[in-house]
Amino acid sequence: MNSVLEHLIATFRRLGRRPAVWAILALGAIAPAAHAGAGAAQRALQLADLIHAQAPNISIRAISTAIDAYLHFKAKHLTDKPLVTIVDYSLSSARRRLAVADVQTGKVLYYTYVAHGKGSGGTYATRFSNTPGSDASSLGVYLTGRTYYGEHGYSLRLHGLNPQFNGAAYRRDIVMHSAWYVSRKFAQEHGRMGRSWGCFALSRRVESDIVRLIRDGTVLVGYYPDPQWFAAFPYLHRAA
Repeated sequence: MNSVLEHLIATFRRLGRRPAVWAILALGAIAPAAHAGAGAAQRALQLADLIHAQAPNISIRAISTAIDAYLHFKAKHLTDKPLVTIVDYSLSSARRRLAVADVQTGKVLYYTYVAHGKGSGGTYATRFSNTPGSDASSLGVYLTGRTYYGEHGYSLRLHGLNPQFNGAAYRRDIVMHSAWYVSRKFAQEHGRMGRSWGCFALSRRVESDIVRLIRDGTVLVGYYPDPQWFAAFPYLHRAA
């Protein structure tokens, strides 16, 4: 904001305005934008708090990151659907760490389990890769694509929007599908979920319903507190 103010004052100086006038005109020009920006930030924080209250395992930071990503790609007209899917990979796979939220109402529509890739770790995902054959999950922002019936039944294609982190997702066949090894019972018996080959694997009980809801152009965020990821994308800086 200071740089904007300095730019405006310099402009008014070139126009020959007196110092008092510079300040009045500059502040008058900035105030509406500042108020609008503050209002949008406050609404985003309130939305994050509302989602967190319904999906308490998922961190506020993960939720805020997902909201920032959604707003960024909505502004770029890549999505016109008021949904965001949040996966908090910093949590144990034995805990519910996926939420689908309506960003207009703040209502959490699904809150459930999701497995990570075997190349990413055991109970916790600690390693991420964009490399084919790694069998690892990829962190980053995705846009959902078309559905299809494959080896795991009804499944959802995903397009990675963070090139060096998940840009190869489509080529790697990183999708959302159901799996027998994702359930509360499996987690109770083994202390963690089974693992995929890098896909977002969900319980057979809810996967098809979630896929039908989020398919065809909604934002999905695979979150992990990776400093390099935050540094690479300015639109994530507020959450970081």
